[in-house]
Amino acid sequence: MSALEARLDLQRRRRLGMVEAVWGEHKTAAQIATILKTMHHAGELAFVTRVDPVKAADVQARCPEVQVHAAASCLTLGKLPPGDGKPLVAVLSGGTSDRRVAEEAALALRVHGVSSVPFLDVGVAGLHRLLAVLPDLEAVPVLIACAGMEGALPTVLAGLVPQPVIGVPVSVGYGVSAGGRAALDGMLASCAPGLSVVNIDNGYGAAMAALRILLGRGLQGSGDEASRAQ
Repeated sequence: MSALEARLDLQRRRRLGMVEAVWGEHKTAAQIATILKTMHHAGELAFVTRVDPVKAADVQARCPEVQVHAAASCLTLGKLPPGDGKPLVAVLSGGTSDRRVAEEAALALRVHGVSSVPFLDVGVAGLHRLLAVLPDLEAVPVLIACAGMEGALPTVLAGLVPQPVIGVPVSVGYGVSAGGRAALDGMLASCAPGLSVVNIDNGYGAAMAALRILLGRGLQGSGDEASRAQ
């Protein structure tokens, strides 16, 4: 891959406190491997999203140091921050089918040294499941809620708790769910005041919105040291 094919934003961490994330779905394994090595040699923790298992194996064969995060469909190259501090973000999902998106959000936070706590399968089809975990959410500053079908989880959650809630519509559901469009429209039309919404399946975007909130509150450092590859 030539310099004209990939212009990496190696200053993003210093400028915004964020590591550049590489979209992997429409790149070849060879392109991804080259980008990972380039970022790593520049002293950056390399992070690639949306990589299927076959492509992940191909990338790892080209660059054995790459770590595959199968549940999140992501790759990293470089030492991850320990992520063993107090959880600053809760990542909730309506069902286990939403897990990949939730895992992507959690890993994106981990890359930036932010610890998160998962609450999977707490969708509103069994509202008692969500109500049961509300006490556990009280001490967590920011909440990310991933949901497919009609996407009601973020609306219900934002009507029950005072923290910032970031909704992630997920492309799970029958017929009129339209690959996550019904969930997206439902979240955008929510009557819960202050609910923020990112694009369909965009766990990374939700994580970065949470990171900005934390940075604005002074709850998280700039990410300069936490995001640097060792």
